[in-house]
Amino acid sequence: MAGSRHPAEERGRFLDVQLHPVRKLRVHWPISGTTFGQLSKGEPDAFRDDPGIAHLLQALAEFRELGDFGNYKHVFESSLGFEGFTTAEGANPTLGRVGEQTLSPTFVFTTYFDASLEDAAVERFMRHLVDIHPWEVPVIEVTGPISVSSTALAPTAEAPMAEGAAAS
Repeated sequence: MAGSRHPAEERGRFLDVQLHPVRKLRVHWPISGTTFGQLSKGEPDAFRDDPGIAHLLQALAEFRELGDFGNYKHVFESSLGFEGFTTAEGANPTLGRVGEQTLSPTFVFTTYFDASLEDAAVERFMRHLVDIHPWEVPVIEVTGPISVSSTALAPTAEAPMAEGAAAS
């Protein structure tokens, strides 16, 4: 639309988008078929109703370093999928039997933390996740540094008008 401005500009601020070096944390968490169905239908109450997901989100919220995007805290993305595995001799599986392939509905939780975070802090939240995870061997991924966008709204002395916009 000609002459329109971004809502932030309308409020007298401009967007300051920068890349920020972070590491990605991804946790694969088993869920019930019922929870899978609720989430796939877009029912957000499933986040509170499923005790496993609620426990995961509560634990991760305890670590202020996770999902810190300046004005937004505890930022995460999630997706649904399936984990597949065959349990070997010597394992003590939570789901499935030794020698059989098992498929598990899975909630995949992804968040980010500052790439400069000390190893001891990363070790603390990783140890906590392993302690609360229901699997004998949980799938938890931590990447090396990557960059994500980090946006902040900055006030301006005088917000510039977009070309063709009329003054009010």
